[in-house]
Amino acid sequence: MSTQGLTPAQLEALARYDSPTVCNAIELFSIQPQTAGYMDRRIAALYPELPPAVGYAATATFRSAGEPLGGRSYGSLDEQIERFAELPGAPFVVFQDLDSPAAAATFGEVMCTSYKRFGAVGLITSGAGRDLLQVKPLKFPVFCDGLIVSHGYPSILDVHVPVHVGGLTVRPGDLLHGDANGVTTIPADIASEVADVCEEVVKAENILLDYCHGEGCDVAGYKKKRQELSAALRAVADRVRR
Repeated sequence: MSTQGLTPAQLEALARYDSPTVCNAIELFSIQPQTAGYMDRRIAALYPELPPAVGYAATATFRSAGEPLGGRSYGSLDEQIERFAELPGAPFVVFQDLDSPAAAATFGEVMCTSYKRFGAVGLITSGAGRDLLQVKPLKFPVFCDGLIVSHGYPSILDVHVPVHVGGLTVRPGDLLHGDANGVTTIPADIASEVADVCEEVVKAENILLDYCHGEGCDVAGYKKKRQELSAALRAVADRVRR
């Protein structure tokens, strides 16, 4: 797990951009396939109206299908919260539900309230959530694969281990960005540059968008602006690629 994190100002800058813009910026570095590094559509924002959340993965495994050893519900919750201190910045809780399909909800009002109180910026699970109306006023971003009314036999198993969620392997301390569109990781070796590149991506896209929103838009003009957009993005890519 990396102990070197971004500054609060850098994290705040990343949170100003939506996750598709972040993905577009990462692509320009050409350090991974364009089909890698993000969660698939099974992981959806429960409250898509909330702004982007950015934080470091506090990972854990979970199951609820059978009674936990010793009958301790959420037995590792205290340990999980204590270990937030090991992360390089604000925690983004990530659960892999080992039951397939999920037997019960991973989270509800009590867990979300607890995590938020101890500095977490959001929660992601490959399983389900509950307490839809009670969690909403917390303004705590949660991402899941649906809702289940009961918590079953909830058990947090291993904490700060690699997990597999939404088709993506997430390691403790990975930098995550999530919003209404989904969740992506931000590779550590370019993380400090991504917000600045996001700004350039937005400026480049506005070349075409401003033209489309303006008066006198025609095909010839559209073609020219598309070429200008492509040239602007190529210039950014040529500068940032290693």
